Amino acid sequence: MASSANSFNSVKVFSTTLARDREQMGENITRWLKDNQGIEIVDRTVTQSSDKEFHCLTITLFYKSK
Repeated sequence: MASSANSFNSVKVFSTTLARDREQMGENITRWLKDNQGIEIVDRTVTQSSDKEFHCLTITLFYKSK
């Protein structure tokens, strides 16, 4: 269970299986953070999964309003 210092009330998920989208994911996250400056990121997870054909990258941001 998360401590109150790391509590969150919202989650944003960035996920893609396309190589060109994975290359731009960092820029997309940076843009989203600039557009949402009234939040505080309290935790994040990075998940990668693959099968024979696809590689999926997911970045999940847990946040709360400042």
